[in-house]
Amino acid sequence: MRPTVHDFLGRSAVAQSTARLDLGAGCAVAVWHNHDDRVRYETPQNHTFSLYLEGGTGTRRLDAGGIAGHPGAICVMPEGCGSDWEITAPFRFVHLYLSDARLRAGFSAIHDCDARRLDLREITFAEDTGLAAGLRTLAAAAATGDVLLAEAAVAGLIGGLARHRPQLRGGLTAAQLRRVDDWIEAHLEEAIHLDDLAALAGLSGYHFHRMFQLSRGSAPHAWVTARRIARAQALLGGPMPIATVAAACGFSSQSHLTRTFRAHMGRTPAAYRALIRADRGSA
Repeated sequence: MRPTVHDFLGRSAVAQSTARLDLGAGCAVAVWHNHDDRVRYETPQNHTFSLYLEGGTGTRRLDAGGIAGHPGAICVMPEGCGSDWEITAPFRFVHLYLSDARLRAGFSAIHDCDARRLDLREITFAEDTGLAAGLRTLAAAAATGDVLLAEAAVAGLIGGLARHRPQLRGGLTAAQLRRVDDWIEAHLEEAIHLDDLAALAGLSGYHFHRMFQLSRGSAPHAWVTARRIARAQALLGGPMPIATVAAACGFSSQSHLTRTFRAHMGRTPAAYRALIRADRGSA
C-alpha cells in the first residue's frame, strides 16, 4: 500500500499534527503546523484537500515554478499526483484525506449520478470560498472532536465538487441505477444477493458487478453496506435498541453491526448514539 500525504508528513522531524479526527472508511481530517522543512509527496494514496489557516507565504511548491502560498490558499492533490514543497516560515493548515472509493461513492450518491462525472483536478494555491468554508469547519471539528459536524462538512464539500460530461463507456444507465437503488433501500433489512440486483438491470451477475462499480465508484457489496450504515446512523438518533437497529439494517447480529459500523465510522454504534445525544443536549 502506498503512503498517504499524512504518512509523508508524519515522517517529518518538524511537522506536527495538532488535531486529528478519523471518520472511518478512508476519511480523516488533520490540522498541522510546520516550519523550516522540505516535504516531497511521491505518488501518494488517497485524495488530499488542503487549506492554509494561518501563514503560508513561506511555503513554495518547487515542482510548480516555486510559487508561494498565502493564508486562505486552497490546494487539491488528487491521488497519485506527486509534489515537492519547501517551507521557510511557520504556517498552520488543515487536510482532508479521502480514499478514491469514499470520494467517488459519496459523489455518486450525493449527486445521484455516475461516479465518473466527478471532475477532480489538481489545484495549487487557489481561492475557493466553498472549499475554504468546508475545510475551516473540518478544522474546527477536528479540534473539538465533533464527528457530526465533520460528517456534515464532508458531505457539503463533496456536494460542491464540479461535475463534467465525459464520454462514458459501459456502466449502467440512469434508469437502471434508480431501479437498483430503490430496490436496495426497500430491502435493506433482508439478505441482498448479487443476482437479485443483476436481474433488475437485466444483466448477468458478473457483468452487473463490473458495470455497477464503473457507475458508482464502489462494488455492489460495499455500496449496500454503506446504505445499511447510513440507515443505522438515522435509526441511532432514535430510541430503538441497537440490536433492533442491526436487524432493521440487515445485519446478522448486534456484534456484526458493531464491527461494520466501527470500520466505516471509526466508532461503535453506542458511541455514535452518545455523540448524537450530546449534540442534541447542547443545542
